[in-house]
Amino acid sequence: MADISKGERRTGLLNGFAAYGMWGLVPLFWPLLKPAGSVEILAHRMVWSLAFVAVALVFVRRWAWAGELLRQPRRLALVGLAAAVITVNWGVYIWAVNAGHVVEASLGYFINPLVTIAMGVLLLKERLRPVQWVAVGVGFAAVLVLTIGYGQPPWISLCLAFSFATYGLVKKKVNLGGIESLAAETAIQFLPALGYLLWLTARGDSTFSTGGTGHSTLLASTGIVTALPLVCFGAAAIRVPLSTLGLLQYLAPVFQFLLGILYFHEAMPPERWAGFALVWLALSLLTWDALRTARRSARALAELRDSRIPASREEDTPVGYK
Repeated sequence: MADISKGERRTGLLNGFAAYGMWGLVPLFWPLLKPAGSVEILAHRMVWSLAFVAVALVFVRRWAWAGELLRQPRRLALVGLAAAVITVNWGVYIWAVNAGHVVEASLGYFINPLVTIAMGVLLLKERLRPVQWVAVGVGFAAVLVLTIGYGQPPWISLCLAFSFATYGLVKKKVNLGGIESLAAETAIQFLPALGYLLWLTARGDSTFSTGGTGHSTLLASTGIVTALPLVCFGAAAIRVPLSTLGLLQYLAPVFQFLLGILYFHEAMPPERWAGFALVWLALSLLTWDALRTARRSARALAELRDSRIPASREEDTPVGYK
């Protein structure tokens, strides 16, 4: 990141805002697709996402990765797992928004960093710093408060958080670029999704063929809604520091939360506010700890670099000028 110009960083930051802003505002889009049901919307999202990324890959001429992936059964299996997990995540999220659970869906993405940390400890045997342990404990307390408030665990939030955290873990193992990864995943999803849509059409239950041109266009645009934020995210990831992306990721659930309260007028009883307050406290602790660690690492790197400069200069200085 050190050799990236200010202009490039500004471009990256704008792309980051665009990506997380679109993800945050997407609850406004899914209700427009009614009367299509959640499963039909999900199937269209899979089919049209593949169409969109295929056009993008033709445009940039990046196909070599596909042949390499097909020759690596383990990575291909991981892509299949990622496709299955993101299918669950997409389906639950679409259903939650259209069923009036936008606030609870936003909670899933607020607690996602905490779930990711917990999975790192349990599955990857990572060691946490004390502040991270405190944040995870506060997050667990938040889930307990919300469980008492709801009368049951916040299943929508937990399902979204765990599915997306698992998706991130699998994608880390696969190590594919954003567009390439989405292309591979939607290629696996394509045939089942297309089969379901053809079955709906044969039964006469497809809204794509009966809802008019405007409705069909909106269903087809699910591919753009899925892929465009990912393109912007990819442009941001190579231009801005990871710590900045870590802060930007909170934009999406903040926008979703505000939409749930101010636009969809969902209820926020005191116990829900208490649960959210605990989650925000946990995220504040994580953010503070991450920024402090990043500053310490940068300072240590600068000190190490400065300590080497005099020695190198002394070696390059002629004897007579010492």
